[in-house]
Amino acid sequence: MHMLASFLCLISLFSLSIISARAESLVSAISSPTVSITSNFTGADILVFGEVNRDAASVARANDNELIVVVEGPPERMTTWRKERLAGIWINATSSTYAGVPSFYAVHASTPLTVVAGEQTLKEQRIGLQNLPLAPIASGEMTRNERKVFRDALIRKREEIGLFVEKSEAIKFLSPTLFATNVELPSNIAVGEYTITTYLFNGQVLLHQQQQKLHIAKEGFEQHTFSLSRQQPLLYGILAVALALFTGWLAGIIFRKD
Repeated sequence: MHMLASFLCLISLFSLSIISARAESLVSAISSPTVSITSNFTGADILVFGEVNRDAASVARANDNELIVVVEGPPERMTTWRKERLAGIWINATSSTYAGVPSFYAVHASTPLTVVAGEQTLKEQRIGLQNLPLAPIASGEMTRNERKVFRDALIRKREEIGLFVEKSEAIKFLSPTLFATNVELPSNIAVGEYTITTYLFNGQVLLHQQQQKLHIAKEGFEQHTFSLSRQQPLLYGILAVALALFTGWLAGIIFRKD
């Protein structure tokens, strides 16, 4: 009888923990699931918005809810070069190649990341530029310091061209439960499927997360050209050379001096 009572007590505590863990839930959405790239594409904005719902029967938490939105593009293979001076000329001397680098990576947070979540949680969830698992290929001959130099250079270059972004206090609460943030997509963004993940934290504890997909694709002539270069590269190369020759010939005719 005593064992049965203990078992029922454990079940009750477990049920309460589940209810507590699900006291807050997250509902998020994006303004558009598709972005089209045309000849006059100069970039786009994606609005990520939603609501934090709390079970009316649950006790309110002492801490405020915090949010993080991560937008991640399709992975790419990238190489970072280090220049060295040789005979008075700066040349690309050494390099480090990385696989699986997000073609675009943006992090928006309601407060600084270190306030929203602990370091271990940020690493586990790959949240933040410094927590991206960027490991160089065949880096056995590099020292730890050299790997860090190349990694920092890769992140810095991607930030300079707007493809890596990290912003604190970029998510605004429109009410105690409604939130929104605007993610800017630059004109040099890659095509493909993007993942948008919204995380809900409270007291540095991850309560809930929700994910949406964003598809970025070329349209019109750009799409036909892009598809041809991928599906029939030989034909694409021949047409490109032919077009270059025709353009050169035509320019020579137009600007020829008698």
